[in-house]
Amino acid sequence: MSRTGPKRSESIRLAVLNAADDLLVERGFDGVTIESIAARAGVAKQTVYRWWKSKVDILLDTLTGDAHDGLAWRMGAATAEEELKLHLRRISRFLQEPAGQVLLALLGHAQTNENTARALREGFLRDQRERDLAGLRAVLERHTGRPVDGRTAAGLLDVMLGPIYYQALVVGRPPAPELLDITARLVLDMAT
Repeated sequence: MSRTGPKRSESIRLAVLNAADDLLVERGFDGVTIESIAARAGVAKQTVYRWWKSKVDILLDTLTGDAHDGLAWRMGAATAEEELKLHLRRISRFLQEPAGQVLLALLGHAQTNENTARALREGFLRDQRERDLAGLRAVLERHTGRPVDGRTAAGLLDVMLGPIYYQALVVGRPPAPELLDITARLVLDMAT
């Protein structure tokens, strides 16, 4: 993302990102404006515009930072099935948190705004999918004892994430733990 002007202060950047997060949770996507973000962050509106083009850019920036940790794969000594179950629960919890609400709001806005859809797909979603594919492939290769090709991993990732996003975006609640467990087992069974 192109930035103009002087180097920005990290404390101001965090204040703006936190303000955007808070306002989104309180007011919803339509209730967030650059003016309200600037006021909540205690900075001038011009400062915000100097570093971000729109509220979508601010929300994408906050999402990227929050998701890096919140959606990270944590490989350990657990079985492949346990790791998948834990990761699915992590994603489900993330979508209930303010950071996840940012993602859901941006996904909703992307349905009617091509610029948001493009920015989301060509940035955050592409990068997160790459991380998810790498994490899933590592788990599947450990589980099966053989390499997993990219096409297979991509299909299994879709099977794995579909129920979580369907529940969040369509039903409006997190999936039951039993559904996550069944999904993890199904993905592993399909891999073998």
